[in-house]
Amino acid sequence: MKIRCPKEALLSALQSAVAVVPARSPKPVLSNVKLEATRESVVLSATDLEVGIRIEIEGVETDAPGSVLLPSGRLMAIIRESAAGTVFDIHSDGTATVVKAPRSEFRLPAEDPLEFPAVASFPEGGCFELTTPLVRELVKRTVFATDNESSRYALGGVLVEFAPPGVIAVGTDGRRLAKMQGPAESKGDSQGESQPIVPARAMQLIERCLGGADQPVQVAVRPNEIVVHTGNTTISSRLVDGRFPRWRDVFPDRPDAICVHLVAGPFLAAVRQSAIVTSEQSKGVDFSFEPGQLVLAGRSAESGESRVELPIDHAGASVRIKLDPRFMADFLKVLDPSETVTVEITDAQSACVCGTEDGYGYVIMPLAAD
Repeated sequence: MKIRCPKEALLSALQSAVAVVPARSPKPVLSNVKLEATRESVVLSATDLEVGIRIEIEGVETDAPGSVLLPSGRLMAIIRESAAGTVFDIHSDGTATVVKAPRSEFRLPAEDPLEFPAVASFPEGGCFELTTPLVRELVKRTVFATDNESSRYALGGVLVEFAPPGVIAVGTDGRRLAKMQGPAESKGDSQGESQPIVPARAMQLIERCLGGADQPVQVAVRPNEIVVHTGNTTISSRLVDGRFPRWRDVFPDRPDAICVHLVAGPFLAAVRQSAIVTSEQSKGVDFSFEPGQLVLAGRSAESGESRVELPIDHAGASVRIKLDPRFMADFLKVLDPSETVTVEITDAQSACVCGTEDGYGYVIMPLAAD
């Protein structure tokens, strides 16, 4: 194999690929990335056997097709420490791989590319197609609510329900639940409805690799795997086994609930201020919705007390509920500060339901009142 590759294109691909390379593995071959060159394209791939990634590198000249395994850490250091605009010659004779720049040369040991596990490419046939901005919001607004430590249900992943013309993503840890929805189009041979549970780590990698806003994101769901194509990148991941909670039951129909509209930025600032004096033992904040104002009060024996007032458009009865301020802050900080949020409450024992006009819903279970 022999190719010429500009630094910027190779570094960009490496930065995405090394996110998949395991820090420790019983299979040492997985610490490598695989470079495959044909006359048509050059693809960099990596996998940890759970998540895989394939990235087509642009601007590469191929003198001799072939494939080679390269140690990801050393290759990253070589490319990163080179000057901007450097063009690398990479060639291998099967016994060693040489990475050469105008003023430097590195000779790296070669391993057998056939020992590297296959990384899925995007399948032909039917798929779902979503916009890049929607996928970014689906991930950002749900993955924080998952729980990788839970042995109950399949809470370590995001449930992604495809039922064209729509898609719904849901993440929960049992104490709060985040839901985001938007349009999805079925392409080619229809896959019908599908409800994969995607590992949170794979969702974060998908968000990281998203291209420009005008590039569509294609998703193919297999029995035990999901494959996502965005720009020059294809990501594959095993699905989370287990049963996801009946999340629709968490969004109750409460016509008598108090609904208050707040602006995300000022609301987030007030929540953070009220939480300053809380502790792990006393982490709750009282949210008191009173006529004309929201009063947030926190306290702990070792840190003191807080009281923060926020003007609101509310003229009804007063209602108080105790919530974990971290959970409310997690919801608010993924929103634009100018976005309007609807907060729906009934009493101190029932869930607090929050939402926005663009399909985002969030449920927080209350803490026991003092």
